[in-house]
Amino acid sequence: MEPFEVDAFGLFDKQWALVSAGTLKNFNTMTISWGGIGTLWSRPVATIYVRPSRYTFEFLEKNDLFTVSFFPEKYKKDLGVLGSKSGRDCDKIALTGLTPKSISQSVTFEEASAALICRKIYYQDLDSEQIPREVLASYYQTKDLHRMYIGEVTGVLR
Repeated sequence: MEPFEVDAFGLFDKQWALVSAGTLKNFNTMTISWGGIGTLWSRPVATIYVRPSRYTFEFLEKNDLFTVSFFPEKYKKDLGVLGSKSGRDCDKIALTGLTPKSISQSVTFEEASAALICRKIYYQDLDSEQIPREVLASYYQTKDLHRMYIGEVTGVLR
């Protein structure tokens, strides 16, 4: 696998990304700003967090593969749309300038500067008892706790 060198702390928080699951015929994507890249069980991994209320959650549950796609700054507005609209309610891809494309039985976008192809190897719901009270008050007033997914990175597309 080719090297993937990034600003590990700014990659998700400042740059954002799209997580996508499903096939080109039936997929959903959403913007994420929480995640990480590292190593687990001697494997390269990407970690993402998705709330069960999000439409993309259903696709992550049904599929073994997902992608994490990164974009140049000029696509930030499109990522904003994909993070604020639901694929349940509209064709949110049509509201952007992004072009979906098939990759390893999943989906990424032509405009992505890089995409990680991930195979789910672990998931777990966050435990409210282990989350600091101030974080619960800021992010989880509705009790819609994220599920953490860890995917083994099986490929990097640039």
